[in-house]
Formats: sequence, structure tokens, C-alpha cells
Amino acid sequence: MKRRPLPIAAALAAAAAFLLTACGSSDDAKDNDKIAGADGKSSSASTSPSASGSADRPKITLPDDLKDTFEGWKTGDATENAVLADVAQRVDATNYAITQGDVDLPALSFYYSGTALADAKDWVQSIAKDGYSITGTNRYYNAKIEVFNSASAGVVYCEDQGKAYAKDRKTNKVHKTEVTNNSYVLYSTRVEKNEQGVWQTTKLTSQRGHKSCTP
Repeated sequence: MKRRPLPIAAALAAAAAFLLTACGSSDDAKDNDKIAGADGKSSSASTSPSASGSADRPKITLPDDLKDTFEGWKTGDATENAVLADVAQRVDATNYAITQGDVDLPALSFYYSGTALADAKDWVQSIAKDGYSITGTNRYYNAKIEVFNSASAGVVYCEDQGKAYAKDRKTNKVHKTEVTNNSYVLYSTRVEKNEQGVWQTTKLTSQRGHKSCTP
């Protein structure tokens, strides 16, 4: 399966025509413009990265019927690996909150900040209000990262939702859908390191069917 590289700067500027998760904003996005098109580093082979550091991290346990997989989620650079690990934890935190239907889970405020946190809570609440949860496997891949400075970075990655489905909260009925280009989602995110050493998401956009993620 051939993957097309995408400049991180272009991805960060792409309009999120189809939003999957929360889209936050940052008052200072000028560092994003410094990312060169082909210079964003692709991550090498790794799965299910674990966050490190001294921060007291909230426990995230996905239900047995939901799995998040992260392909090539390490680069060999300690700082980049730390960024990617916290992005992965943020993904797990979001999906966990969706399954619980709880916008006040500590994991959300731990891995999001500012307007990105508010938007993440709005997204989780809207899914719960509609009576749905999620089940299946979400595959995250093709991650590219650029560290701007000691406290900010940009990450672009793809998600394959072909084996992930909506599930009715009351009946547990799984709503399976046909796999199309819209089953593949491009994410562009800005992260900033807080005082506890956690790389929190401050900006997140997504676009379904982007050519850099589709087979």
C-alpha cells in the first residue's frame, strides 16, 4: 500500500472540511510555518507507545471491544518520541472519553489545553448526546513530526477507520459501514509542553479522504 508524503506545513494549513475530533486553536501558530515540506521526519516501526516522565498521568483503559494501534510511532529521537507518545495518549484519552460518555474525565484535561480542550469536550458530549459510542480498531500511521523549539512541535498523522464503527449505547448494536476514502482521516496538530513536561494538544484539525492517507 503506497503512502504519499505530505508537507506538515501544508497539512496544518489544510481546511478541515470533515471534522472527526476536536479542533482547537493557538494564539501563536507562526512556528508551524517553519516546517519544510519534505523535512518533516517520519516515525519508524513501533506500536502502542507509552508516555514517560515524572508527571502523574491518569490511567486510560479502553474497553475490550476497542483498540487503538499506532504504527511507526517512534523516530529514535528522545524528544520526538516523547511528543508522539503524548499525542498517542491524547488519542486514547479522547476515544476513552467517548466510550464513557464523560467530558470530565481527567485524561482529557491532562492531554488537551485551552480551546482545544473545550472543543474536545464538545465533541465527546455531542456523540454521547446522539446515543453512540465507538467499537472496533482505529489504526494510526504515517506520522510526521517537527519540533519547533523546546516547548512546541507539530505532528501530522493518518487514521484508518475501516474497522472502527459506531455503537448504539442502549442496544449495543454496531453500525458497520462500507470502507471508502472517507474512512481515512488526516490529522494536523500543534502540541505545547507544559510545566509538568506533558506535550498537550493546543490545536487539532482533521480532514477525511485526504490523498496522503488513502490507499
